Amino acid sequence: MAKWESSSSSNLAFQLPQWMQIQLTEQKQEFNKRPGKIGRRSFSRSVSQSSTDSFSSAASESDSSDDEGTPRDKVQKNSKGNSDFSIKNIKQADFGRREIEIAEQEMLALVALRKRAQGEKPLVGAKIVGCTHITAQTAVLIETLAALGAQCRWAACNIYSTQNAVAAALAEAGFSVFAWKGESEDDFWWCIDRCVNLEGWQPNMVLDDGGDLTHCIYKKYPHVFKKIKGIVEESVTGVHRLYQLSKAGKLCVPAMNVNDSVTKQKFDNLYCCRESILDGLKRTTDVMFGGKQVVVCGYGEVGKGCCFALKALGCIVYVTEIDPICALQACMDGFRLVKLSEIIRNVDIVITCTGNKNVVRREHLDRMKNGCMVCNMGHSNTEIDVASLRMPDLTWERVRSQVDHIIWPDGKRIILLAEGHLLNLSCSTVPTFVLSITATTQALALIELYNAPEGRYKQDVYLLPKKMDEYVASLHLQTFDAHLTELTDDQARYLSLNKNGPFKPNYYR
Repeated sequence: MAKWESSSSSNLAFQLPQWMQIQLTEQKQEFNKRPGKIGRRSFSRSVSQSSTDSFSSAASESDSSDDEGTPRDKVQKNSKGNSDFSIKNIKQADFGRREIEIAEQEMLALVALRKRAQGEKPLVGAKIVGCTHITAQTAVLIETLAALGAQCRWAACNIYSTQNAVAAALAEAGFSVFAWKGESEDDFWWCIDRCVNLEGWQPNMVLDDGGDLTHCIYKKYPHVFKKIKGIVEESVTGVHRLYQLSKAGKLCVPAMNVNDSVTKQKFDNLYCCRESILDGLKRTTDVMFGGKQVVVCGYGEVGKGCCFALKALGCIVYVTEIDPICALQACMDGFRLVKLSEIIRNVDIVITCTGNKNVVRREHLDRMKNGCMVCNMGHSNTEIDVASLRMPDLTWERVRSQVDHIIWPDGKRIILLAEGHLLNLSCSTVPTFVLSITATTQALALIELYNAPEGRYKQDVYLLPKKMDEYVASLHLQTFDAHLTELTDDQARYLSLNKNGPFKPNYYR
């Protein structure tokens, strides 16, 4: 497996395993393959028949969820008689399978990784418990991990983002999935508990998105950490929690910080949000963007993506920021930097992207104008103080799925989307190709932690090696028929670089 030339965590020289050392010409042959006539017909049928299903799974399934009992109350079985799952409706499995097949068309790099590594099966013996968004893209990742030898049990990290048909397809394929769109808070923790607490099965790897799974194990099942070899975390919220545990000396196992990897920050956070912010707002409110005044709270990669997209459609965009570096970037990109209190009376849309808590408080909500839309693009639902809106003086009125009017005594109303949860995955979908980059990074991080010899990683939080970041990027270049320039020997010596990389130092972000 992957090797390091030095055991020092501050200066690790990463060496790719044999199966990852791929020549670009080989990649090109892989990506240039086209399906035959049967494959084309199948894909065409999937697109035409599943396009509406995709909208339904992303935006409309919760409409019926209130009318039926919780899936916790009923026992379902797949076609093989297995009942170790809890989902909305196993009968949706065929539709979910088509969704997954469509996602695979845009996740060719992850599929290529699956094909190249499954001969070695680097995850044989791995028992992975996961808590992420359960979408078609995540399903491709889960099935890739299984193809590489892992056993998987999965719950959702967000109560609104699960695509029910995809969860059904995974359950039909034999995966233990506990998730449905529109879970209650109690359902959410029950699903995580069912993933972890199974007699005769104990996880040895954790894949988390937000830190709730790690928190649950730490609080309820601390003995499980004795068998766990590592945690892979992809969100800013979850990474913050890991660093807090590490600082307090309470982190029991090594953890890989995927959120701050270059492939996550520069692609998923930026490009994914640049496209999905518009999709989420359009699907829920049918808003016309031209001329709207919008304030975006936070100018990290997520905030940048949102601002660029909104500006391109004619919005007047303001930015709030605590970091002077990000603030200066916003100013030089042409956005006006303000305090939220200065602009809150005038804006039409408020978007939070900070990963912090109580960014939009009741004092701001009280001063918003009639019809102002409020939503969150950060992982956690703590950025908007929704609890302050659940007071006797205010009235909640459900408009449609994920859209609520909050009405003040004087008749003023604001529009709250997804009750402050993550807008794009709660109210729409996200670009599959970008998620392929993140999913491939997660898979490699799991492989590295699981196969690392004892002592390579301490009980601390680690960043992804640059060589692995570059490998993930190279896998995806062939989708664009891109051709990398190669350094000459003389150029490589001049820059003191290996011709095959890494081309950036470990501190590069």
